[in-house]
Amino acid sequence: MLKRAIRWYDYITINIYYLGLTTLAQTNGLILPILVQDFVGESQQGAFYGTIRLYTLMVALLAQSIMGMVSDHSSFRWGRRRPFIFIGTFFNLVFITAIGFTLGMEGMRGFWFLFTIAILLQISTNTAHAAQQGLIPDLVPEEKRGRFSGFKAVLELPLPLLLVSFTIARVISAGNLLGGILLAAGILVIVMVITMFVPEKPLQANLKDLDWKPFLRLFLMTGLFTSIILGSGKVVNIIGQYLEPLQSPLQKLVLMGLVGLFGIIIAIGAGVLFSVRISLGRDARLNPSFLWWVINRLAYLAGVINLSAFAIFFIQARLGYIRETAAGPVAILLLIVGAFVFITALPSGWLSDRFGNKKLVVLSGALAGLGTFIAILTPNLIVIYLGGSLIGIATGIFYTANWALGTELVPKKESGRYLGISNLAGAGAGAIGAYIGGPIADYFTFHHPDMLGIGYVLLFAIFGVLFLLSIAPILLVKVPPSH
Repeated sequence: MLKRAIRWYDYITINIYYLGLTTLAQTNGLILPILVQDFVGESQQGAFYGTIRLYTLMVALLAQSIMGMVSDHSSFRWGRRRPFIFIGTFFNLVFITAIGFTLGMEGMRGFWFLFTIAILLQISTNTAHAAQQGLIPDLVPEEKRGRFSGFKAVLELPLPLLLVSFTIARVISAGNLLGGILLAAGILVIVMVITMFVPEKPLQANLKDLDWKPFLRLFLMTGLFTSIILGSGKVVNIIGQYLEPLQSPLQKLVLMGLVGLFGIIIAIGAGVLFSVRISLGRDARLNPSFLWWVINRLAYLAGVINLSAFAIFFIQARLGYIRETAAGPVAILLLIVGAFVFITALPSGWLSDRFGNKKLVVLSGALAGLGTFIAILTPNLIVIYLGGSLIGIATGIFYTANWALGTELVPKKESGRYLGISNLAGAGAGAIGAYIGGPIADYFTFHHPDMLGIGYVLLFAIFGVLFLLSIAPILLVKVPPSH
């Protein structure tokens, strides 16, 4: 804890690094799809972008876990967390600069160089991110953590979305990818320097030896989850090859949609089942409602995270934007979604107390599904923004109500052990939808290039159905009577 009274600027110094982290993530979300498209072409961009998403997200999960434990046990003279934030930022700059070098590359050489840099960037980013997450618990008294967390939420979501939308996205959409990369790097340096003014002192307490067992369990969970995703993606691709002789595009759309949806559902169900069993052992059977809660969380997040991940390809294919020119409307779309998430997240807490968490989680699934189908209804940017607004409202409700429901389902004495599994749900959601879904969009781009954007319309429709299906597991959740 701080040795002195809280001062107004502590709210800034302790939280400002989140602004840089989200700015970097949003910038990568605009630039990486464009680079992948340049390297492999439009007919393979979904599959190769899905590959990057799968492995970078799994690496991010492991890196954040291990670096969080390492920073917990650090005794640097400079402080417990700040050295890791500084080191992570330094290597971020190295790898961000390396992404700039890919702009002159071509073909698979460029792709694999980008893939390697993206993996390294996740390691360095999560070295800093894991340490940053420890600042509030380390330094802020419990009675003021709510206010600090609220300030964190503002810096972590709406402000960076505004910043990217009105600055970096405009630079990128004008064709200056390198300028966008350097601008994001400059913002990251500024917030890192401000974070170095956090009044952190060296850790004085005697520390126990680092227990690696939780990380080893996570490593096993992640490896198994990745294998399940790879297997499901392979099966979907094989079935797609058998459908090639069909003459009717409508038949292919229906069958590929069902195959892709089924593959994602299998990956979610099997991934959660095995992950929970590995993490909780026999205790998993004693709390089936927790299992259904994780499935609901993963299914919903698989939809919303991948709508964002493939937004730039969708806008290009659906509305005819070329390469980086799609960055502008995509940034506005993400800004709209983020703004509605921010607006609805806080009131949803009051609504949860009044109407119950389960009802709001069901409502969020229905609203997100409706918003998705509106967005793909017609190739019109205003209609897409309208659908995005509903998805944002739904997601703000979901984040509040789903998490509150989860806290009701876990044993209080083991809440960290149980809720830690939700980290796997977040990373797994992005990986499942991208790796399995990307090739589905490519399939129609390659076989039916005359049907502009139909592959991404189908992919977004799958995510819309996934929102609706996420309602089913939540209906099986039984909240303990004490709640």
